[in-house]
Amino acid sequence: MTTLNLTLPNSIQRHLQEMADLEGVPIDQFITSAVAEKKISALTAETYLQTRADRADPAAFQAILDQVPQRTPLTGGE
Repeated sequence: MTTLNLTLPNSIQRHLQEMADLEGVPIDQFITSAVAEKKISALTAETYLQTRADRADPAAFQAILDQVPQRTPLTGGE
């Protein structure tokens, strides 16, 4: 495991400590979990969505949209 020195404002450190205490875990474990859950999952999701977008077939998508009936918008829904 790697050690990382991190400088935080006192207010953020206090808030992190309070949240870690509520979870019943040490602050370093709380931060590790928070980073893994938020940033790593966000980047993973972005990569996944980009991969799916790269496989998209715009012509097939347009063909599906062309099947949607044309209707006049409801009043207030224009």
